[in-house]
Amino acid sequence: MSKILLIGAGAQGGPCASILSREKKISEIVLGDINLELAKRVSKKIGSEKVTTIKLDASKTEEVEKASKGADAVINLTLTAYDMNIMKATLLSGAHYIDTSFGEPDLMDIRARDNILSQIIEKRPLAYDKEYKEAGLTALLGCGVSPGTTNVISRYICNKMERVEEIRIRYGGRALEESNEVVKAWTPTWSPFRALWGYSIEPTVFEGGHYSKYPIFSSPEEYPFPDPVGPVLLSYHQHQEPITLPHFIGKGIRYCDFKYPVDALVGAFVKMGFGNPEPIDVNGVKVAPRDVLLKLVRPPVNSFLAEDEESIRKTLDRLTLIVVEVKGTISGIATKYSVVCPNSFYRTTEERQSVYNRLGTTITSVALPAVIGAKMCINGNADKGVICAECLDPEMFFKISTEMGSPVKINEVVTREVSY
Repeated sequence: MSKILLIGAGAQGGPCASILSREKKISEIVLGDINLELAKRVSKKIGSEKVTTIKLDASKTEEVEKASKGADAVINLTLTAYDMNIMKATLLSGAHYIDTSFGEPDLMDIRARDNILSQIIEKRPLAYDKEYKEAGLTALLGCGVSPGTTNVISRYICNKMERVEEIRIRYGGRALEESNEVVKAWTPTWSPFRALWGYSIEPTVFEGGHYSKYPIFSSPEEYPFPDPVGPVLLSYHQHQEPITLPHFIGKGIRYCDFKYPVDALVGAFVKMGFGNPEPIDVNGVKVAPRDVLLKLVRPPVNSFLAEDEESIRKTLDRLTLIVVEVKGTISGIATKYSVVCPNSFYRTTEERQSVYNRLGTTITSVALPAVIGAKMCINGNADKGVICAECLDPEMFFKISTEMGSPVKINEVVTREVSY
């Protein structure tokens, strides 16, 4: 039986705690958040005796170390600014560490402060890698949906190839029903800070064996996702995959990028300066534009707290797909391999209902991979040291998801250039 410390009771913390509470081999889940009342509301909704709540400040190493004593794994679902602090505390307590996003500082340049991404780009040793290996522990970074599922799918394809030349990741979705709203508010389904930050930062692309920065919203394309999603306008977007995949997969990769939907609303905010963390003068008062926007955004945790059997019986109103395209060689033959997968693994209302019945939530795209990653770490199925999701065994990852009640169904297309 295993004990898990879950840090963060927000948009993903609630779903993650719900999923964990239904795992027979998990005996205790400690849900920690600086907002104790929020953690209690989440625990009450889940209704499991396994879940206990504590007030926890993720910025204080001593608090996190004390809370994680006796835990087999710590799942970090807070802001990435706390990642290194929680990694240190978890190492000191002797637990495995898992997060769903990493490496980004609270600055507008990923290389402006020492972090995992800058260490990879600059080919330096990864922080705490040696220490985690010596302790026989795993620090699994970026095991959500993206990064996370995207990385696992990339490894799944690359395992079939002797040599890999290019990896292209396309992530996008579309509403399946027309909305009656003429004008919509911005309602991110996860950390509003991280979502806004991602649109505000110059994206990194791996090309020619080197990391390059591009302007925001550059290289736009109407990408033809399979029906019922169809064409979606995408552009380069700051993400971990183009940085970590070449590093951990290798195999001669020369190019790797990540494209994400162009959100005109958020793009307008960013172009107006609302992504700026630097204070400006407003009638004699200093205020950061980013803080104003984030103060007005609806807390994403509301989605989990409002989810019930009636709401999930409604027709699926949106589908988001992951497409990973890889070019390389199989048996010496030039090959293009493409995999399509829903970001939450379910495609229909009926499949979503089944997931809810098993896991108590349908908000699984980020939370479920984190739980799978934690199980693989605890069971000794993950390499020791600091790793990313592409270091996991993809077929085992998919199998565990299916066994937990969220079957993985992917579409594969293989194109080979054969000359006679």
